[in-house]
Amino acid sequence: MLKQGKDYSREREKALADGLRDVATELRLIDPADFIAYIRTEQFGNLRTLVNSSTEMFFKPGTITFGLSGEVDLPWGCAPTVSLDMEFHHLNVSAYFRLVLRSLQAGVEISYVSFDGGSEDPDKNTARLIEAIEEARLVPVARRSRRQTEEGARAG
Repeated sequence: MLKQGKDYSREREKALADGLRDVATELRLIDPADFIAYIRTEQFGNLRTLVNSSTEMFFKPGTITFGLSGEVDLPWGCAPTVSLDMEFHHLNVSAYFRLVLRSLQAGVEISYVSFDGGSEDPDKNTARLIEAIEEARLVPVARRSRRQTEEGARAG
């Protein structure tokens, strides 16, 4: 019987999605019609501006960038799905991925991840990705969650 391997891609996508939760929430405040118009008319500079303004509050400059491509799925009778090609670069870790925005949720589909000086151990590489995401944030998720809990306790 073959032992099933660990799904490193899924772990890495979850880590990236967790790190980008605030960015995705911010991008979902933009009217879908704007995404549709910019993508269909290939106004990728405008999309880059929208993405930059949504990432600059949460990530260090240049760590999350728009990959100058995207698509919209707009079937009749359904909410649109906007997919944006994105890149993450920090601490010698690079990830090329698609940020998928839906009306009530978002997801990440990683195309490629590279680790300069990577380990033979995929668990260590996944840990490096998680560390790079956390280090790239202006306010790390763990500290932000703790601070929000403390503020909530003081307010209550």
